[in-house]
Amino acid sequence: MASWVSLLPFLFCQLIVQAQEEGSNIPILEFTSETSINNVVQDPQTGRIYLGAVNTIFQLGPSLRLEARAETGPKEDARTCTPPPAACQDTKLMPNLNKLLLVHPSNGSLVVCGSRYRGICSLLNLTNIEQQLYYSDSKGERTYVASIEDNVNVVGVMSTYKKDGQAFNVFLVGKGYGSLDSTKLISTRILQDYREWVVFESIIEASTVQTTPFVPKYLHDFRHAFKDNGFVYFLFSRTLDGTDNKNFTFISRLCEDDHHYYSHTELQLNCGPNNRYNKAQAAFVASPGKELARVMHESGMYGESALCMYPLNSINERLVDIIIAPVMVAAVQNCCTIGHTSTADKILIEMPMYMNKGLYLCYKLHNGEKYLLLFDCGADFLPSPLASKPKYALKESALLTKSGHLTAVAVVVENEHTIAFLGNNQGEVFKVELSSDLLLCFTLIFYLKRWRLLVCRGKCSITKVPVQTCLQKKDCQSCVELRDPYCGWCVLEGRCTRRSDCRRAEEKNGWLWSPRQQCVKIVSFSPPNLSCKKTQKVQPCFSSHSLLFTLSLCSLHLFPSLQCSATLTCTPHKHGAKCPQFENPDPVLIPVGYKTRISFEGINLDRYQKITLIKERPPILKSMQRKWGKYVKCLWLVPPTPPPPPFILVTLYNCSVGREDCSLCKNADPKYSCVWCAKQKACVYEKLCNTQHGSEHPDNIECPDPQITDIIPLYGPLRGGISITIRGSNLGIHKEDIKNITVVGEPCIHQPEKYSVSTSVVCEIGPVGHLRQYWGQVEVVVKGGKRGTSSMNFTYRDPIPETVTPAKGPKAGGTLITISGRFLDTGRFPPSIIVTHTRDFFFCVHGGRNIVVTGSGFNLIQTAVMKVQGDNFTAIEVSGRGFSKAMTAKEAQAFVGDVSCVVNTLQDDKLFLDPPPIPPRARSRRHRRDTRPEMLDLMIKFGKGEWVVGSVQYENKNDSSLYIIIPAVIVPMLLIIAISVYCYRRKSQQAEREYEKVKHQLENLEESVRDRCKKEFTDLMIEMEDHTNDLSEGRIPFLDYKTYTDRVFFLPSKDGANDVMITGKLDIPEARRATVTQALNQFSNLLNSKTFLINFIRTLERSHDFNARAKVYFASLLTVALHGKLEYYTDIMRTLLLELMEEYVHSKNPKLMLRRSETVVERMLCNWMSICLYQFLKDSAGEPLYKLFRAIKHQIEKGPVDARVKKAKYTLNDTGLLGDDVEYSVLTLQVLVHGEGPDVTPVKVLNCDTISQVKEKIIEQVYRNLPYSLRPKVDSVTLEWRPGSTGQILSDLDLTSQKEGRWRRINTLAHYNVRDNATLVLSRVLHTHQNYDQNQENHEERNALLEDDKVFHLVRPADELDEIKSKRGSIKDKSMTKAITEIYLTRLLSVKGTLQQFVDDFFRSVLCSGAVVPPAVKYFFDFLDEQALKHNNVDEETIHIWKTNSLPLRFWVNILKNPHFIFDVHVSEVVDASLSVIAQTFMDACTKSEHKLSRDSPSNKLLYAKEISTYKKMVDDYYKGIRQMVPVSDQDMNTHLAEVSRSHTDKLNTQVALHQLYQYASKYYDGIIASLDEDPAAQSKQLTLRLQQIAAALENKVTDL
Repeated sequence: MASWVSLLPFLFCQLIVQAQEEGSNIPILEFTSETSINNVVQDPQTGRIYLGAVNTIFQLGPSLRLEARAETGPKEDARTCTPPPAACQDTKLMPNLNKLLLVHPSNGSLVVCGSRYRGICSLLNLTNIEQQLYYSDSKGERTYVASIEDNVNVVGVMSTYKKDGQAFNVFLVGKGYGSLDSTKLISTRILQDYREWVVFESIIEASTVQTTPFVPKYLHDFRHAFKDNGFVYFLFSRTLDGTDNKNFTFISRLCEDDHHYYSHTELQLNCGPNNRYNKAQAAFVASPGKELARVMHESGMYGESALCMYPLNSINERLVDIIIAPVMVAAVQNCCTIGHTSTADKILIEMPMYMNKGLYLCYKLHNGEKYLLLFDCGADFLPSPLASKPKYALKESALLTKSGHLTAVAVVVENEHTIAFLGNNQGEVFKVELSSDLLLCFTLIFYLKRWRLLVCRGKCSITKVPVQTCLQKKDCQSCVELRDPYCGWCVLEGRCTRRSDCRRAEEKNGWLWSPRQQCVKIVSFSPPNLSCKKTQKVQPCFSSHSLLFTLSLCSLHLFPSLQCSATLTCTPHKHGAKCPQFENPDPVLIPVGYKTRISFEGINLDRYQKITLIKERPPILKSMQRKWGKYVKCLWLVPPTPPPPPFILVTLYNCSVGREDCSLCKNADPKYSCVWCAKQKACVYEKLCNTQHGSEHPDNIECPDPQITDIIPLYGPLRGGISITIRGSNLGIHKEDIKNITVVGEPCIHQPEKYSVSTSVVCEIGPVGHLRQYWGQVEVVVKGGKRGTSSMNFTYRDPIPETVTPAKGPKAGGTLITISGRFLDTGRFPPSIIVTHTRDFFFCVHGGRNIVVTGSGFNLIQTAVMKVQGDNFTAIEVSGRGFSKAMTAKEAQAFVGDVSCVVNTLQDDKLFLDPPPIPPRARSRRHRRDTRPEMLDLMIKFGKGEWVVGSVQYENKNDSSLYIIIPAVIVPMLLIIAISVYCYRRKSQQAEREYEKVKHQLENLEESVRDRCKKEFTDLMIEMEDHTNDLSEGRIPFLDYKTYTDRVFFLPSKDGANDVMITGKLDIPEARRATVTQALNQFSNLLNSKTFLINFIRTLERSHDFNARAKVYFASLLTVALHGKLEYYTDIMRTLLLELMEEYVHSKNPKLMLRRSETVVERMLCNWMSICLYQFLKDSAGEPLYKLFRAIKHQIEKGPVDARVKKAKYTLNDTGLLGDDVEYSVLTLQVLVHGEGPDVTPVKVLNCDTISQVKEKIIEQVYRNLPYSLRPKVDSVTLEWRPGSTGQILSDLDLTSQKEGRWRRINTLAHYNVRDNATLVLSRVLHTHQNYDQNQENHEERNALLEDDKVFHLVRPADELDEIKSKRGSIKDKSMTKAITEIYLTRLLSVKGTLQQFVDDFFRSVLCSGAVVPPAVKYFFDFLDEQALKHNNVDEETIHIWKTNSLPLRFWVNILKNPHFIFDVHVSEVVDASLSVIAQTFMDACTKSEHKLSRDSPSNKLLYAKEISTYKKMVDDYYKGIRQMVPVSDQDMNTHLAEVSRSHTDKLNTQVALHQLYQYASKYYDGIIASLDEDPAAQSKQLTLRLQQIAAALENKVTDL
């Protein structure tokens, strides 16, 4: 029968009957808690009840007897505390409210979640909750499950999760939002550690149902969670926006196997007219009784609360309508109009407020519904989550209404009637018969077993009360007046009972129930009397009914309490041979309860006319067991002796004894004529089964379905392999009747040899690794397809050993140990036996001699067995006889050659000798002259008698070769090693001297410029003080997110600042703009399919013309296009990185991975880092980087800078060092800006600066509060000097410019003779070319001046003549010139020392793990560490290189060399050269290889040689610190990424990126189509068809579609 959902939108109903009646004397069981009870659950297997109260968890037996309790609070905690609590401040004792209580039966644990420590959960032992199985407060935010807010409800339901072919136990949690809670509304929590997952971690990382974007407005109140038919349902209420506090009730549904929550769909439920009852309070899931399903009615009363019911089928149908409904694109007004059979031309759905996908879909009518039904659990390319619009909510009328506040409800079905138990906030419980279909809510009351109702009364007590009081009614009238579906009048027994307790209730009018039946009264019987020895049908006559019953009065069917002994009045000792004798009785077998005539033969019968029964003595009964049951022989005897004549021996039998079911009955021996009578449901003699005319003969009746009553054992190991015994009835007649056995859904191998007819089946279970759950029912299928399912559950679980006693024993083994633990009764395990020895020594007897062993540690030995072994030498055995009579072992002597040997053992027939360890010499001269020394005589001597009994041969070992080989090998090896060590030490000493020499030279150079550095540094710090003040006022010119990403992603492209992604301009005709936009949205959805995107990328990378520049640009476009789903972008990146890693680890050098952007994924990683570290740049690293940039710029500009060759006096780059010693002086100019008031601005410049350089310095000082992009450019202003009454326009080149041969010098302030404190006027001009001719009247001269491009500033390049002279110079002149140039390298040290603090500050801000580390860095580094552990050829150095290539080299070096990527500044070539030196130093610090310095080393490496070791240590400490940090879970990372997507996606040129991406799809169209056609996953999703449709729309062409 279908299920129904009933809601309590403030659930109330009419009072029908109170659960506890007045005057009841039935005992009421109650348990009282010291604190408020929050949750109640029951273990379905054991019936135990668990209460989750404030600060305590209680374990109660079925009778509410306290079995155990676990204290959960109060705890030292603070609202803002992040566990572990030891690290928190301002903590205080706070109560721990129980938020969630779930029974996890497969491993015998109880899931407990409280309100303390950010909602961390624990696992308790179901058998004894005082034993904690798991708890950890150090796993971070990913394990925070519940809420710390008292008013936030949490619901949960057990489920399974499949990954990598394995099934894991999980539970789904629905939770409202608290101000300090995690942002997930729904999460899936695992219950075991697996790879990177830990217990209670949220393993599904999807931003579909998170709260961050809408917390201030939309508040959820979860009330119930349940599973049904592969779906998980959540019932909750929420507000719709921030302007109205009214709640609306929703039910949401997820596929149980949905790993991304794509199937999350919500349906609004309305109760009453105009949704008058709008907030659900509780829920309960049940199937209604037949009466409720048959009669439906609506109530016309409405109060403050109501009871509404919703068929689950209707809910599912409406949810399917939502999933397949037309979805319109919000941003496009000309979207396709799609119809549906039930909602044609209507938009049925909307996206919930927390929808994280910014796009909608349009599907055409001819394939939309069919296409989407293929993905009823959603997909990555489909919109999610979905919710119904309010006007399409599922509406139901209120069944029951009542003023007041009901808080809970439970539903049961009794006698096909549906009964609801309703509880209110006053602690009262009402029982209501419902007359319409219902699926109810459940909170604190529920139906317990069959007889009792469990009630939480008030806040602190729980009571077990009867659900019926039938037995209190003594007559029919009072029984039926109860109008209670539980109670009816059992007519034949004359008592008020439940239907199940009335034995003949199934017969017509055997059990009367109100209100449609009335009591009966017996008027008469027919016949009115009957002998007690007869069995006959009696017809009672009733007042209102006529019933037919068979009353068997005093008949033999009461067997075995049977008086069956009878005799004649004749006895042998009185009458002798005259007594009658009986023979050959017929029949011998007499069925009990059936009148049978017995015939027999005999003699002397004429003298006796009557047989009497002897009632004084009991009969002698003999019972014998057979396979078919029992039978009884009654011997008609007077004395207990063997039966002589004249007695008759017959056998009375009862078919029902030993044949309780149909199969046993049919297996009986045919001679008994036993049949299964369906009407009587018993095994009877065939003539006692009353069959109606035309009904089937009893022999042809099929047996009922099998019934399973017991399973032994109830627990088995996860790997199976044990036999279980299934007991029951009707389990077949023959062993071949067993067709199939399943245990928890898995096959169980039948063992026919252990089969017992109908009552017992034995099978061997298999492993459970791939099951959905570890506990379930047992099912047996017998011949004919009949199935029997157990009511109890079989549970797979492994034993968990915990302690072993004793803890140690001898290595030789043999110790009996006792293993203690949990679940050791799983399967069949014999009990352990402990045997202990405490003696310090022991004796053992062997060979007739006593051996005493002394020592220590013998107390570890339980059973002592001793084995005596000899040494490695072979004993000599001499055989004979009479040895022990002639001598003793001490008297006997033996010799091998000329050496005596020890007589070890002397026996009567054997003599054992120990030969000498060294071969002796021969005793005789003959042997001494013999060249075969291996043959020696063995002589035995006793007294003066000598006997040579044989020869002994020693094995001759030739060791002389070793004495030759060992010195020949070892001596040369030692010589080679000594020479190598000497050469190595000599080379090392030479290198050390070179190093010390270079180091000494560097120290001398540093000493020579130390004083100068101090002066320069002091000046720089004074100058930088102004910049620091600017920074403190928040004047760092950070770029906004869009400009930042545009510059990082696209500025390096071939078009630079004119790239279409930066300008955002697409040349699309107005007429096609709507079509193109719609097609691009569809293309975006196609990119959201992982299958398509992976195929897309692989196809492009396989193309030969897809070069490195194209890969970089494509990856940047992809980053912008998927910016709205960064968690999906991250998943794609991880997938591609894993493929790249496999390629490098197995076929390439792993250390080269991520070094260059040779693949799309490497550039994707660079962009991902840029996105994730933008906020870190603004918050932490940006300020020291900006200070470093300003310090370098200031230090360079305080000295001469050649505007032509881009070299400076003060720089860090030796190639950019100005080689000549230029004379200059510092001037302070008073600058007046034309049109901006009379105020003047002092500006420091150099008299050797060009006019353009002066303009730059003036603009920077005057407009220092404006970012660079808002300042006027140099070419847009003129500079006028007014030395007197007239002014002079200053320009770089004019007719007054000096000429030196063919070269013209650029004008400087010194050229115009501008003095200190001179006043200059800065004016804006309309045309930049006027800078050169405002004071010129001759345009021809101006043109000639402009054509002459051989100009220089400070250093004139050598002309051709000078070059020729230089070539003819001597080598000495050349070396002198080089030496003179290197003199100025000391300036590098001066600048380096001046900037050192700024460099160190920047390095510390980037490489300090003690400060805030971006979560993306920790997340990605952990990913690399995890993957490295999976490959044997990846060492620590390789991991270090991977991390360096992914973060420092791929991001920080790029930002360091290009400050204009993050700041609105201009980076000149001279500043860029110095930044490159610092970037190279940063790169060297991140490498593991050592840099050996020499005279030929580059100057920039020598410059920071002393600091490199410090920087390397910073990098190592940084990597180690990150590894030791608390891991960043996928949930935390995805939450961060979702926030970035939400905050910035709408600012990016997403449509332009999609358009540019499609150009690649169009270019490689054929390859992509071919790749999709070869992919089965792509075929199932019709990706080829969708791409063809998009191509047709974007390219405005007609295809074969």
